Amino acid sequence: MIRYIRWCAYFCALLLVALLVNIARVQVWESAAYGANPANKRPAIERYAEPRGDILVDGRPVTGSRDSGQLLRYERTYTNGPLYAPVTGFSSQTYGTSFVERAEDAILSGTDPGLSAFPLWYELARGRPAGGNAATTVRAGMQRAAYAGLAGKRGAVAAVEPATGKILALVSSPSYDPSVLSGTGTKVKEAWTALNADPARPMLNRALRETYPPGSTFKIVTAAAALDAGVVTDVDAPTRTPDPYPLPGTSTLLPNAGTGCEDASMAEAVQWSCNTVMAKIGVQVGLRAMVEAARRFGFNTEGLRVPSWVSRSNFDTDMSQDQLALSSIGQFNTKATPLQMAMVAAAVANGGELKYPYLVDGTTQDDGSQVRRGDRRSLGRAMNPATALRMQELMVKVVEDGTGKNAAIPGAVVGGKTGTAQHGVGNAGTPYAWFISWARAEGTPLPQVAVAVVVEDASADRGDISGNGAAAPIARAVMEAALATG
Repeated sequence: MIRYIRWCAYFCALLLVALLVNIARVQVWESAAYGANPANKRPAIERYAEPRGDILVDGRPVTGSRDSGQLLRYERTYTNGPLYAPVTGFSSQTYGTSFVERAEDAILSGTDPGLSAFPLWYELARGRPAGGNAATTVRAGMQRAAYAGLAGKRGAVAAVEPATGKILALVSSPSYDPSVLSGTGTKVKEAWTALNADPARPMLNRALRETYPPGSTFKIVTAAAALDAGVVTDVDAPTRTPDPYPLPGTSTLLPNAGTGCEDASMAEAVQWSCNTVMAKIGVQVGLRAMVEAARRFGFNTEGLRVPSWVSRSNFDTDMSQDQLALSSIGQFNTKATPLQMAMVAAAVANGGELKYPYLVDGTTQDDGSQVRRGDRRSLGRAMNPATALRMQELMVKVVEDGTGKNAAIPGAVVGGKTGTAQHGVGNAGTPYAWFISWARAEGTPLPQVAVAVVVEDASADRGDISGNGAAAPIARAVMEAALATG
């Protein structure tokens, strides 16, 4: 009898060992597979079981969480959703996340190890700390000025602080309300379908993701390249440029939009936006030096993240002389995001040094304790300091007595550059209106803000589209808001 009991005990012990081995297999080796299985609802339930952390503007939340009473309990809410959508993006229980909601998801959802001094404890307890907050660099007043200036027209505004790289405003128009995508169900799916089918593409972040021909605003890059390369040593000297200018190696004549550009100096060419002079100067600088100058300003740079990814701005590296002439005035295949052109203005304003742009100033725990600070760093020197000072003078002339007078601000020093970019087959499309600028209050040593505005409103009359008429007033409003807040 004792022997049978002993064998029974051995068998029970074997079953217990097998059970423990199976538990270890499921919890250790196969836990990731089970967790990733679409049929497993636990991760989603846990993710939305607690309120999400907030995205902050000027220290105040522009997001929130609502108790839906559903299985996926907390849904995302947005304050002034269309205004801040290009910054926040969306957080959807159906379609995931975008922009800062995606880039800082670990902080906002409470899964970042930096949110707890004892992350292992939460791992063992299968819990998580409360979601943290992401404080943006955006200033509410500047964001509102940019949004109101565009007034629903297709376009974008990007504004940065030249000395630090902080993105102070980021607006894309037309916009949308991210809250319509927050939950689950038919309404959310219908909203997603409608937004993606809208020909105005309201979910496209034009400030970061759309690239446009920059037109005459690119002449700032060409002028800086010419000064750095020594091709132009006297900005006031005549350039012996005919009007119109024959593109090298072709019978095509490049005209100017206005008069008075024949034999104009580089200073006059920037002031009055002479295509002929700047195209000729670009050819004289040469392909290699122009490509290198564009690279220093941020063109052809892969992997720019702010922390959301930014589309690559392009300046071709293999061109004929006539193509180089057109590229040097922001045409041919030259393309840029509004953020890139704000970076061009910022480099001039910052004495030639280009700071890496960033949108998140820091992240904190729910109680305000700091987790990480924004990453301030340099992208290098876009031009020599002496060149930057000369470019500042040229851009000031554009606003004081040139093509950009609508950007002038009493009591401030403003530099700018207009641009009207042709596009479409045979240039039949409505031109894009550009304006890039920087401003500093009188008596202050450094410019406080650099701005880029593009307006692509297809409803406008072709003759009414110009950087000074359509884009400069928007830039002025943004710069005024920046100067008002210091």
